[in-house]
Amino acid sequence: MPATPPYIAVIGASRATPELQTLAETVGAALGRAGAIVLCGGGPGVMAAASRGAAGEGATVVGLLPGSDRGHANPWVSVALPTGMGELRNGLIVRACDAAISVGGAYGTLSEIALALAQEVPVVGLATWPIDGVEVASDPEAAVTRALELAQERRHPAG
Repeated sequence: MPATPPYIAVIGASRATPELQTLAETVGAALGRAGAIVLCGGGPGVMAAASRGAAGEGATVVGLLPGSDRGHANPWVSVALPTGMGELRNGLIVRACDAAISVGGAYGTLSEIALALAQEVPVVGLATWPIDGVEVASDPEAAVTRALELAQERRHPAG
């Protein structure tokens, strides 16, 4: 049986600056090249940029949508899962991933970071909230490398 690829969430604001969108697209593309499955909220902003980057590399992009209409997913989501849960779906995103990369972010992102850390899901931050427990990355490539390492450690603990 082939190994399951890592599931990496990319979290961030739906209203993101062009600079944050560029960072997120680069993160998504690097995750796609690494063979990761990319999880996100399926919407605009950071989510769309990460989805675009990952899809451009042929990756599977799973969007856990806040509403009940899968048609509201950004065009780069390959698997749209409408939850009908609003922002409560943030808990599903962090429960489903092996590690998360936070790019910028607003209060919804803050909740995802908190939920992830509370569940011992590693979070790598790129221009995001300065929170104890979030590993800060200097650039998108470093964020992806570290998230993949942390996901591997979480999935296959030593000892």
